[in-house]
Amino acid sequence: MNDDFVFVDEHVPGIRWDAKYATWDNFTGKPVDGYRANRIVGTRALCSALKEAQARAEYLGFGLVLWDGYRPQRAVDCFLRWSELPEDGRTKPRHYPNIERAEMFEKGYVATKSGHSRGSTVDVTLYHLDTGDLAAMGGGHDLMDSISHHGAEGVKQFEARNRHLLHSVMEGSGFSAYDCEWWHYTLKDEPYPDTYFDFPIA
Repeated sequence: MNDDFVFVDEHVPGIRWDAKYATWDNFTGKPVDGYRANRIVGTRALCSALKEAQARAEYLGFGLVLWDGYRPQRAVDCFLRWSELPEDGRTKPRHYPNIERAEMFEKGYVATKSGHSRGSTVDVTLYHLDTGDLAAMGGGHDLMDSISHHGAEGVKQFEARNRHLLHSVMEGSGFSAYDCEWWHYTLKDEPYPDTYFDFPIA
């Protein structure tokens, strides 16, 4: 692993994670190339900003859950190969109910060169500190649909409020949002803005 990359949980004590692409619970329906361990990796700069975000969230009664951080380029290549396979319907209802696989790239939900591979992007949500339950956001991780966009119509008022709280926490801690995915945030001053890494998470 690059010396400037670390396991986030070792540098942000108390943060929760569920590395979706290391599991069977993702839009491909199986563990993805390059994810050999259910851990979240990122740059040291990312971890510093996440500490601040965690403190801001805690003040509001929430904690942070990470679904993804650094993503090896080989995982992105795996997504591209998967998108070219015949549709089997296993994950479509949950993750891309209104589009076809190939449209994920056209519509900006998956990229052939992902900001995640630069090491300072996270997929993140909130959970309630008092119950441990995930905050309702009006759709789960990698729901590739317009309902996942910031400002989407059809989101309930309390779900929109939770999205706004996450947005406030992350942007106030130095991150930029991605319009198409309420869970996706990138560090504004990322240390490797032009480098796409490919070492595995192990």
